[in-house]
Amino acid sequence: MREHLKIETMILGVFGPWQVIIILAVVLLLFGGKKIPELMKGLGQGVKEFKDASKSNEAAKEEPKQTEEKN
Repeated sequence: MREHLKIETMILGVFGPWQVIIILAVVLLLFGGKKIPELMKGLGQGVKEFKDASKSNEAAKEEPKQTEEKN
């Protein structure tokens, strides 16, 4: 039970449950129910692209090290 509270605190930070509910209600009113899934899909694709770019960047950094070790 304590681990659940720690995770919840990390996610919500200083926001209480009522603040989160109010924020979600405002977002729903602003964007509407049909637009929110599209926004989340775009956000997910952006995160995926960011992870792929950071992985390729790490691989590019490791590549010269591997060629130096062979020489």
